Amino acid sequence: MSEIQNLWHEFKSVNDRALAEAKALGESAAETRAHVDRINDRIDALETKSNRPALGNAAVAIDESKAAYNKFLRTGAVEQKALILADDTLGGYLAPEEFVREIIKGITVASPVRSVARVRQTAAKAIQLPKRSGVFSAAWVAESGSRTETTGLTFGLEEIPTHEMYALVDVSRQMLEDAAFNVEAELNAEFAERFAVAEGTAFISGDAIGKPEGLLTNGSIGETNSGVAAAVGGDGLINLFYAIKDGYARNAVWMMRRATIAGVRKLKDVTSGQYLWQPGLSGSEPGLLLGRPVVEAPDMPAEGAGAFPVLFGDFGAGYTIVDRVAIEVQRDPFTQAASGNIRFIARKRVGGQVVLPEAIRKLKCSV
Repeated sequence: MSEIQNLWHEFKSVNDRALAEAKALGESAAETRAHVDRINDRIDALETKSNRPALGNAAVAIDESKAAYNKFLRTGAVEQKALILADDTLGGYLAPEEFVREIIKGITVASPVRSVARVRQTAAKAIQLPKRSGVFSAAWVAESGSRTETTGLTFGLEEIPTHEMYALVDVSRQMLEDAAFNVEAELNAEFAERFAVAEGTAFISGDAIGKPEGLLTNGSIGETNSGVAAAVGGDGLINLFYAIKDGYARNAVWMMRRATIAGVRKLKDVTSGQYLWQPGLSGSEPGLLLGRPVVEAPDMPAEGAGAFPVLFGDFGAGYTIVDRVAIEVQRDPFTQAASGNIRFIARKRVGGQVVLPEAIRKLKCSV
């Protein structure tokens, strides 16, 4: 039996005995009141005794607040019973993160050949362009001299076929139904971006086999040495500038990658010490190199021995792009129906070819 129970039984017996004695003696009210006071004193004494810590192995009744305070003083730890965010079950689920409907995308760069070349639309599989392949020479004659035929005028035909490129993506039906984004619209944007990158690369280095012919792969485009074994030299740029005919130079632009532009901007004229590069008058105007604009094309090669890092010429006259079918996206719900997917197939038909090699020239890293 515990100490508290012993105290209670003792209190009860004293109380019962006092009441019995008072009733047996027929005491007055004052005497009865005295007995009650004695009982209260006993109760106070018992309560004081019950609050004392027990000795030995007996249980000690300790207030929870005192125990927590003692633990804090000893260890610095505080028992947490409040709702917190760190534990999902203790309230973390009630404070969800904000979902932003915006996809973080890196910059996609594509060669801007389309912006400087000649672009045509066609409703056929290819276009044919008549071209003059030979000329005659005029001759002088006296007033009564005889005249003979001036020969040499010939013509040819340049054919530019269109080629097809595609992209294929499968998307589950549930994704289309439940996604926070318009997945189909995002796919259309991705198709347009990827096709721009692919055609830009082909216009620079395409091999003309199932794809457009690239500017750098056409064997008829002439080349000028840079004067430096593995880099672009100032003298080489000047030689390249004057290597094409004046009529083309008036409409010509430079084409090179960003890293090459950085090197070219540091080149100076040996005599005057002036930079060959001239910045544009405003931020929206391109910089000028020897008086002509510079176009940044990421698909152009880097500087290196034997490389062709720079093109210069009238691209509108020398290169033609043919568009047959713009981007076309087909939604196919049947092919992958058993897998719960919908197939999106995008395609585009486009061609490109050098039509006038003399209008464009390339710089070769070589002495």
